[in-house]
Formats: sequence, C-alpha cells, structure tokens
Amino acid sequence: MAQQWRSLLFLLLLVPFAAAATGQDAPFVVAQKKVALSRPGPGVERLAVTLNLYNQGSATAYDVSLNDDSWPQEAFQLISGTTSKIVEKLDPGATASHNFILETKVQGKFQGSPAIITYRVPTKAALQEAYSTPMFPLDILAERPPQQKFELRLVGKYGSLVSVVSFVGVFIYLVASPSKSTAAKGSKKRR
Repeated sequence: MAQQWRSLLFLLLLVPFAAAATGQDAPFVVAQKKVALSRPGPGVERLAVTLNLYNQGSATAYDVSLNDDSWPQEAFQLISGTTSKIVEKLDPGATASHNFILETKVQGKFQGSPAIITYRVPTKAALQEAYSTPMFPLDILAERPPQQKFELRLVGKYGSLVSVVSFVGVFIYLVASPSKSTAAKGSKKRR
C-alpha cells in the first residue's frame, strides 16, 4: 500500500512539469507500475502486476508499446495475460492500463526493473522511450504477521447489536433521569 502511495505521489509531482519539459506540442507518457502480492496456497505467491499509462503531453502518442520483461522465467510463471501490450494511440489526457498475473514458488527478495514504454511522435523520426515508476523490493514467500481479520469479523458480527443496545441504554437513561430544569421548577413551586 505504501508503494502505491509513493508511486502516485511521484506521478502527481511529475505531472505539472510535463508541459514545461516538452516546450512544444508533444506527447509526454508517464507510466506507473504497481504489484500486489497474494497467497493462493502454501508455498505459492501470486503477483498481480498493473501498469497504468498516462499521456500528460499536448499531442497524441502513436504505436505505444509497453514491455515489462524484468521477471526471470526461472522464478516466475505467467498465469494470466502477457508482459507486453501495444496501444495504437494515446491521446492527450488519455490513460491506458495493462494487467498480468505471475506465480512463483521461489522464496527470496526480488528487485524488478521499471517497464519500458516506446512510442512514436509524428514530428520525430526516432522512437521515444519512457520508463515506469520503480518497484520496491518484493519479499517473496516471506513470513508475514497475521492480519487483524478477527477483530473485523467481530465488528461485522456484533456491531449492529452493540449499536441497538447502546441506543436503548441512552434512551432509558434520558427517560428515567429527571432533567435539571424540572427539578428547578419543582423547587420554585414549593416556595
């Protein structure tokens, strides 16, 4: 979760400088790489990789090619999707997303490389190249402390009951206890 916020913060800080950096009508492609870990079973870890592309420039990027082949085949097996994608064009302000799922049974730390994005600009002969945000090191199949799901189940199971009992208790207290203004009126009548 912290990795996602850092990547998003990086993108938000980078976007205002996109127009100034280009200096002319040109595409400015920014890519964010996110990885979510899950364990479908013991000794197996799944990585859901999401690559988000943003064209923050003022012109269309053509033949946008996304390639994320930094995952060694000895350690990672592709379960769903592909590690590359081609988008015909990415208009100014447009976004594109690509997902794939990997699985591994190899324990250890892994530091992935940024994905490589190439695109064509009509005014330039050479392909332009961009890189996704970096990935923080992943600790694959590491021992993780158990999450606090038990407490959430209690709130979900007994939360409404606790609310009803609390409201009834407050109502009884308000009805049964005399108010200060009634006590003051009673003392004035006696005089």
